[in-house]
Amino acid sequence: MEQHYKGVYSDLNGGMTHLAQIIKDAWVFGLLPEDQDGAGWTGGQIQQLYDKVSVEWEKYGHLPSRLTPELRERHQRIHEEAVKRARKGGWNPELGEDD
Repeated sequence: MEQHYKGVYSDLNGGMTHLAQIIKDAWVFGLLPEDQDGAGWTGGQIQQLYDKVSVEWEKYGHLPSRLTPELRERHQRIHEEAVKRARKGGWNPELGEDD
């Protein structure tokens, strides 16, 4: 049975996972509207989105500091909102001894 992604807002640690980052980066680049969190997507759909996101990041050397001012602002806003959401849900960015 094929697994489906639960979506950024239902993901582990408030969406601070690799899969959630793909969705959030797609929001940054306008590849996906911000109200679409990937809920119900298959692995194949996530992979296709990852490929598109990677192409966009390549234009900027995969560095947020190289983004255009507009994209940098959007990246910062989306990331800050995600961190606030995750912390509110109990996420702690500190690594434990087992991490």
